[in-house]
Amino acid sequence: MEDLIASAKKEVLIEMVKLAQKRGMSGSKGTWKDFLKSYDSKFGSSLSDPARRSVESLHEFLKSFTKDDDLKFFEKVLVCYSNRDEVEQIKKSSPDNETAEQKLVRLTYENPMYPVEYSFPSYEDEWLTIKPRKKSKAMKSTEIIAIDCEMVLCEDGSEALVKVCAVDRNLQVKLDRVVNPNKAIADYRTEITGISAEDLEGVTYSLKDVQKSLKKLLSHGAILAGHSLNNDLLAMKVDHKRVIDTSYVFKYANMPINKKASLSLLCKAMLGYELRKTGSPHNCLDDACAAMKLVLALLEGKIDEVIAEKFKEPEMAKLLVHRIPANFDSSDLKSILSGNFSIETKMDKIIKNSTYKAYAIFKNYQEAFDAFDNLKGDLEKDSCGRPQKIVTFNLDSGLTGTLCVCKIYSEDYVGGKLTRKRLVEDDASGETKKLKTDQNPEPVEERETHLKEIDRLKNELCETHLKEIERLNKELSERDVQISILTKLNVALARKQGL
Repeated sequence: MEDLIASAKKEVLIEMVKLAQKRGMSGSKGTWKDFLKSYDSKFGSSLSDPARRSVESLHEFLKSFTKDDDLKFFEKVLVCYSNRDEVEQIKKSSPDNETAEQKLVRLTYENPMYPVEYSFPSYEDEWLTIKPRKKSKAMKSTEIIAIDCEMVLCEDGSEALVKVCAVDRNLQVKLDRVVNPNKAIADYRTEITGISAEDLEGVTYSLKDVQKSLKKLLSHGAILAGHSLNNDLLAMKVDHKRVIDTSYVFKYANMPINKKASLSLLCKAMLGYELRKTGSPHNCLDDACAAMKLVLALLEGKIDEVIAEKFKEPEMAKLLVHRIPANFDSSDLKSILSGNFSIETKMDKIIKNSTYKAYAIFKNYQEAFDAFDNLKGDLEKDSCGRPQKIVTFNLDSGLTGTLCVCKIYSEDYVGGKLTRKRLVEDDASGETKKLKTDQNPEPVEERETHLKEIDRLKNELCETHLKEIERLNKELSERDVQISILTKLNVALARKQGL
């Protein structure tokens, strides 16, 4: 361990000391501040920021730990950072001699969101970092395992693994298990996961069992593939270096790089088949197979990474439902909101208030706003100035309480009645201000004349101007993405440093 600490970079040593502080760890010379009092007679603990201390002082403090549990923890931190360094080296190395499989791994690494979404706290308890048995051979392995997971929402506000499926290159099933979260479940998300309480009766297969199974499958250097794979790894608490994320590899030609296509859209656009019918729950095994088929089609040269412009995600309208009590099943929103909609729950931890949030997703804004208008509740503005209603519910199960339903506006309203300026707003009396075109319909003849005039003006714009506008819009979108990524990286770095 001393040799590993001695060879570690200063930023890694700083992180190790900060983690020791955060966890209240004490070595033979006490905590970090206790150590400084004895180590530095001049400044003592008054200069406690590890970043402002010498490498030698950081070494000495870390070497004061001798307990097995402490040493194992520090070893996991070192392995975690070692893996990240190797990823950076792979990105900088020459791609000339790499396999087609490794090229897809590289494309995943090169996505600007990778450092944000794949920086896991794998040094924490319950996490497994998969280390190949023979490092040199592992990087040359062309074996691929595709995986997909389903998660439930727990009463403590966290998300837990409930189903895992994995297939190999031949689409042979390597893993297909229901997982017992061993936690109180607030929402099974049955409409998405296809899992209900009855499916967990008698199930003893646990998160630890999942990790053991994956270790057997991946320890020879196999590549792990999946769609938005970071979410699956986070649910399984597994850190694996060689990954192919199909949500990163495939991209739109003229859209921001952080715009991800859904797995369903990729199957339709690239493979020519419908993954699932609209409104049907996810099939974990089908999704794992779909991810593998996409990867294999790329490797065989049948498709490329660019998604044709004619394939775009359908515009969906959402109502935000928040402050939902943890013991409220999201499927019960069907008895509160009117209309035809799907439900997407979010795992934000709000443990103090034991609440969570969800989205009610409608086909268009008209349906979403009709559902909002039909709600009975007190109208107010949320912290962003958006209209929301405080709704009191009394379910057949006997559960009573309140929740909030909020309108969400998109920059573009596809229903044809909103502009980018948010022309529909709600006043303090709660009456919706309709557009003037709704109150005083424009004569058909005048409307057609205006439309023709608009078309004429559009045609007068020369092709050069249109291309320049398109180029500038694309440039602005890319800059927005870069700013967003830098902001997320700064936030992640601040959290790691305990700021």
